[in-house]
Amino acid sequence: MKEQDKYSRQFEAENVLDLIIRRRMPLLIIIFAAAVLSAVASLTIQPKYKSTVTLFPVSSSSISQALMSQNSGEKEILKFGEEEEVEQMMQVLQSNTIRNRVIEKYKLMQHYGIDPKGKYPATSLYENYKKNIKINRTEFMSVDIVVLDHSPDTAALIANEISAQLDSVMNDMQKDRALKAFRLVEIEYNKQKQKIRAIRDTLEMLGEIGIVEYESQSEVFNDQYAIAIAQGNYTGASRLKEKIDTLAKYGPLYVSLHEQMTSEIKKLSEVESKYVEAKIDVEQNLPHKFVVNEAVNAEKKSYPVRWLIVMISTISSFLLAIIVLIILENLKKK
Repeated sequence: MKEQDKYSRQFEAENVLDLIIRRRMPLLIIIFAAAVLSAVASLTIQPKYKSTVTLFPVSSSSISQALMSQNSGEKEILKFGEEEEVEQMMQVLQSNTIRNRVIEKYKLMQHYGIDPKGKYPATSLYENYKKNIKINRTEFMSVDIVVLDHSPDTAALIANEISAQLDSVMNDMQKDRALKAFRLVEIEYNKQKQKIRAIRDTLEMLGEIGIVEYESQSEVFNDQYAIAIAQGNYTGASRLKEKIDTLAKYGPLYVSLHEQMTSEIKKLSEVESKYVEAKIDVEQNLPHKFVVNEAVNAEKKSYPVRWLIVMISTISSFLLAIIVLIILENLKKK
């Protein structure tokens, strides 16, 4: 059975080869015509030039924490991003925000020859944008921005503009959130300062009536009072007794406020640290990418590859012609 199948395939191949030899003139004409027509057709296709920007994402850690952290292991401001950062970068690069900014800046509707009053102009514009601008992830955890355009200068400008817009869009998104967090911390920071100011004002009032340091004053006044009584200095003892009574009246308040002041200053230091971090996050304008290669004007076109168009068209025409000839031969036999 296997020998029979092998013989059958060999017979069919010989028949096809025989058919090609017998019909070589029509086939040659078809091949020649296909080559000429495809070459002419390829010449009518407007060439496109390619420009590419290659980016690596940075680590997404907080800038304030990276700059102010005491632990050197947490300073990730110079680290390359990983899987999550690559995905975030691609999402932002493909966002409508960047697309619309690029379309507006370079007037792509006019550049692509789209009639704004025609049928579905926006759809046509976005399809052209998607066809000519690709965001590709590489195997090395980087991202390529690939732009095709009829003008090599425009292709490079658009690729670099998309790269630049990445920082702008990401900073805008982060600042919106950071600003809200900063406002909350700022309110708490001001409240804490007001609380300390109120305690300090009360301590200053106590100082005006003579209470400066409760424990040492209490010890000194009591010792001097005892000495005055022992020496029979009742006038001096009376004055000291007034001071001791005042100290006894307001001393516990002084001690309480002094302890509270120490505690509130410690809290203020913690809140102030968060306040400074939040302020850095609001004011920071650092890049979110490492640029490996910027786009430059291409010297050679990337599309179309004319020899490939001619070759594929010619081979396709040749195979189609053979199929048609085989069908005609079978119909003739029947």
